[in-house]
Amino acid sequence: MQKATRPFDPPVDTTLDGRLIFLIGAPRSGTTLLQRMLGAHSEVVAPPEPHLLTPLAHLGYFETVDKAPYDHINAAEANREFVSRLPEGEEDYVAACRAYADTLYGRLLLPTKKRYLLDKTPAYALVLGFISRIFPDARYVVLTRHPLAILHSYAHSFFDGDYRRAWEFNPILSRYVPKIARFIREKPVPLVHVRYEDLVKDPRTQVGRLLEHLDLPMEEGVIDYGDHEHIKGSFGDPITVNKHQRPVTDKVEKWAEDLAARPDDLSFVENVAATLDPSDLEVWGYPDATLFEAVHRTGGTPTKLSALNRHRLARKVMLALKEPVRTNRLGVGEAVRKVRYYCDVLLR
Repeated sequence: MQKATRPFDPPVDTTLDGRLIFLIGAPRSGTTLLQRMLGAHSEVVAPPEPHLLTPLAHLGYFETVDKAPYDHINAAEANREFVSRLPEGEEDYVAACRAYADTLYGRLLLPTKKRYLLDKTPAYALVLGFISRIFPDARYVVLTRHPLAILHSYAHSFFDGDYRRAWEFNPILSRYVPKIARFIREKPVPLVHVRYEDLVKDPRTQVGRLLEHLDLPMEEGVIDYGDHEHIKGSFGDPITVNKHQRPVTDKVEKWAEDLAARPDDLSFVENVAATLDPSDLEVWGYPDATLFEAVHRTGGTPTKLSALNRHRLARKVMLALKEPVRTNRLGVGEAVRKVRYYCDVLLR
C-alpha cells in the first residue's frame, strides 16, 4: 500500500517578527546576565543560544562559507541566479529565510503562551545587516561593555590571563566593536542600547528602559533573576551568572586593577586600543579620551585565576587541541586533515 504523504506544513506563525527579541552584544560583555534577567519576565521565554541565524546568513546569497563540504563559490553563484528568477527576486529569498526561522522560533514560543522569544547569540553581532533585513519588526536590545573589560574577561576565562595569546587567537574587539557601533549609529531598526556598567550599578532604571522598549510591565523577578528557573543548555556562560541572584558591581573595574599591576600587559592593551576607531568607541559609550581612566585611579591587583570548572575546562581542552592544528605544529594540522579526509572517504 502506498504510504500517505504529508502535505506541506506551513510555518506555525508568519507574524513572529514582532514577537522576537534579539539581544546583541559581544562575547564576555554580560549578555548571559541580561538574558537571564529578561528571561525571568513572565512574558519572555529565553532559551540558550540557538545559533539559528548565523548559518542561514552564510548560504551564499548574502555571505559565503569559505570552508564547507561543498563548493561555496558555485553555490553562491547558483543561489543568486536562482533567486533572480523568482517573481520578487531578493524579497522572495528574504521571505523564505524568515519563514524558515519563523517555523522554528514559533514551535518553541507558541506552546509557552508567552509574548516574546529572546534569542541571545553573540555571533549575531557579526551578521546584523542580515538579521535586521529578515526581522525588521523584531525588538532589538544592544548591550555594550567597556572594551578592555571584554578583552580582560576573554583572556582570563580561556587563556589564563595571557592577553597576547588571547588576541592572537581571536582579535575579539576588532571583530565586534565596529559591527555593533555601526548598528547603533545607523539604527536600521528601532533599538535600545544599555551599557553593562549602568545595568549592574542601577538595574532598576536600566531594566525599566528595556521593558519600556519591549512594551512590558516591570516585574521584580527581572532584577532578582536568580529566583527564576532558567532553561539550561550547552552554550552561553552558565558559571559566572549562577554565582549571584541579582546584578553585582564587583567586576566593573576588575580589568583596570589587573592592568594597573601588569605594566607590560598594559602597554600591549594600549596598542590594541589604539587600533579601534575613536568614533566607534564613542558610540559604544566609552570615549577614547577616557578609556584608561580607571587604570590610573585604581590600585594594582592582578586578577586571580578562577577555579577550574566544567565550562572553563571544556574551552581550555578545545583550545589546547585546536592550537597545534591551527599552526600545524610538528605537522599535527596536516595529520588531522589527512585523517579527516580518509574518514570522509570511508563514511561517504
